[in-house]
Amino acid sequence: MEKYIGIQLDKNSPQHLYMQLFQKIRQLIMDGKLKEKDKLPPIRQLANMLGVNTSTIVNAYGLLEKEGFVYKKIGSGTFVSERHDNDLSDILLQKYPLDEDIRLMDRGQIQIKENMISFASATPTTDLFPVEDFKILLNEVLDRDKGDAFGYQESQGYFPLREALVNYLAQSNIQTKTENIQIISGAQQGIDVISKAFVDYNDTIIVESPTYTGAIGTFKSRGAKIVSVPILKDGIDIELLEESIKLYKPKLVYLMPNFQNPTGYSYSREKKMKIIELAKKYNLLIVEDDYLSDLSFYRDDHATLKSIDEIGSVIYIKSFSKIFMPGLRLGFLVLPKKIHHKILAAKHTSDISTSGLNQRVFDLYLKKGIWKNHIQYMEKIYKERFDIMKKCIEKYFTQTGIDYSFPQGGLNFWFSLPEGYDANKLYVEAAKNNILILPGSIFFTCQNESRCFRLSIASVYPKDIEIGIRKLSQVIEKFIKKDTDKRKGADPYTPLL
Repeated sequence: MEKYIGIQLDKNSPQHLYMQLFQKIRQLIMDGKLKEKDKLPPIRQLANMLGVNTSTIVNAYGLLEKEGFVYKKIGSGTFVSERHDNDLSDILLQKYPLDEDIRLMDRGQIQIKENMISFASATPTTDLFPVEDFKILLNEVLDRDKGDAFGYQESQGYFPLREALVNYLAQSNIQTKTENIQIISGAQQGIDVISKAFVDYNDTIIVESPTYTGAIGTFKSRGAKIVSVPILKDGIDIELLEESIKLYKPKLVYLMPNFQNPTGYSYSREKKMKIIELAKKYNLLIVEDDYLSDLSFYRDDHATLKSIDEIGSVIYIKSFSKIFMPGLRLGFLVLPKKIHHKILAAKHTSDISTSGLNQRVFDLYLKKGIWKNHIQYMEKIYKERFDIMKKCIEKYFTQTGIDYSFPQGGLNFWFSLPEGYDANKLYVEAAKNNILILPGSIFFTCQNESRCFRLSIASVYPKDIEIGIRKLSQVIEKFIKKDTDKRKGADPYTPLL
């Protein structure tokens, strides 16, 4: 019962007591404080402890069961359910299992068999990690800070790093202060912390369609209703966005304006300005996930929403996973002043603080100018891969019948098969030929069949890009022909009336 002692219900709140209790127990489960098969307290015992009617407990337990967080055993009580995350393996392997041992793991990470060419992962190849620089700066931090480097940092983050990030952001025309910066353990945690701070059961979140699968999973785990608005080649459909805002009154709007994941599309300047206007008009909080604005190869205007936000409506997320070392789990938020306390509390309950050692090393990266050199190096490497990829697509995909347009930077290319074809099935055929792609179905809130798929250059060496694209084009041509032949040979349908 000690796990429930901290639960306090506000009887003066307009929110029903059973809903308050549902949210608090759900949070204990999501934070791992209540584990699989743990038994919840008997209804009368918990009611007495909290000073509420037994119907409050019954309704809260009923909602927890409906949402899959608990299950009942007749005569024994109510128990915490087994956790089932909607990862790529759930979505794809249950529906399209492969004979080969290709495993798709949590959070979109893919185990790649030997001799496979992977266009699926957006994680950089390990030879690009700045290991030698890191080793030098790590030793410098250890010599300077001794044991202090291993202590807990304040939850908001190592203060000298936040100072360095203020200067770093100024180079991107984002003017902020140290108190507005929250250090996080990667962009995924940023989304999770924001969700914990603002999203309650049945709240509405507006997202682009398609969008980052990790964000979809996080918002769903909070019990949110997700409203998808299509993204066009110059950004989200503004008219539909405003209609959705008026209709659903969302708690948050989650966007990736530069080199969006998965499409690679970037918002026009006009649409970026319109987003800020809508935020002001409807008093919205916009969550901007700055996925890859650093890698702009052929686009001059890659301004962030945060750089034009004069009213404090944008929560800015920045991670260094795609251009540094993803295993360090390091990123930051830039926050409107009015929400500091909520984010700080949510971060503290997540993991108290991000690794102090990593923060101290990265602080030196920024202050010594090594980071700037590393960015220039990564831009050079990725631009080479980007240009080769573009050339190969033009060479091999023009006769395949698929639709695409080229992004002006970033790591991802987005394709559509002809109407009626399923990219999940193409994923299977490509994998059988030792090519990994990422089917588009995982990027939509409703994971139905999709004719779209994503290719990324992050984990493919230049020498393998042409080999992989040539083989993939052959797979696509055979796949389309095979499916077309099946349709031609199908029994004709005769209307009943």
